[in-house]
Amino acid sequence: MATLTSGNCVECADVSRITSVLPTLLWDSINYPMTTSPLHLSTAIILTSSIGCWFLSVMMHNYSQVDRLWSILPVLYAFCYAAWESFQDTRLNVIFALLTLWGGRLSYNFYRKGGYNLHDEDYRWPELRKMMSPFLFQIFNITFIATYQNILLFLIVVPVHVCWLSRNSTPTLTTFDFVSISLFLAFWIGETVADQQQWNFQSKKYQLIREKKELKGDYAKGFLTGGLFRFSRHPNFFCEVSLWWAVYSFSVAATGVFFNWTIVGAILLTLLFQGSTNFTEKLTLRKYPQYAQYQKTTSRLIPFF
Repeated sequence: MATLTSGNCVECADVSRITSVLPTLLWDSINYPMTTSPLHLSTAIILTSSIGCWFLSVMMHNYSQVDRLWSILPVLYAFCYAAWESFQDTRLNVIFALLTLWGGRLSYNFYRKGGYNLHDEDYRWPELRKMMSPFLFQIFNITFIATYQNILLFLIVVPVHVCWLSRNSTPTLTTFDFVSISLFLAFWIGETVADQQQWNFQSKKYQLIREKKELKGDYAKGFLTGGLFRFSRHPNFFCEVSLWWAVYSFSVAATGVFFNWTIVGAILLTLLFQGSTNFTEKLTLRKYPQYAQYQKTTSRLIPFF
């Protein structure tokens, strides 16, 4: 039984003391990030971005605010760590360079699809709103869309924090670093090719529709089954997820330990893509009935013959 003191339990007093400290911690993380570590600076960015995305989504009734930051924030986090060491740490510089390459390509692909149009919204959010009450969707918005996704965008980069902590013990690149670089570039190339093949197909399909020409093959089906999409229904998704496992492997190279806490980012991203892929395929199947046959003959994510 809890001990009582002047009508208040000790536990309540402890909670009160903890609660009184939280505003100070929050203020320190925002106001003095550059005096502690890049982790504090990253925390301030997460908090600012989450609040900003939520506010804009409510004001504009457009819930794709985080989507516009998806290819930018990870690069910014990597920059914070590399800049913290004045770009003198080779491993941090390599990760920053690779993520800049990743972010540049993804930003361009997002741009050419109209993603940075302020009135454009991911087609899945309107569909999801139809399935939820306005109140529940707003709860989903503030918890998952605006907050969780912003946290996830840092967690997939957080292996760089382990690399930063190990900067003095393993200052030079190891063989495992070069394996990580090779894997990252291989998946980056795979995703680039898959996105370009999808772009070419969709552009040609809509051109044929505009010109009212006969649609044949995949154009008649409405979806692409050739190229890399012959081996996986979502080769770009597979490469994107795998690319972040390659980022995690840099923390392995820095520490020599195969499992550390920063693996949580790669795991959560993998789970997110599993759920996202399921939802995407339900919508695709509803739009294109022949997609069911494609599902029977082609691997879902992992490329397979």
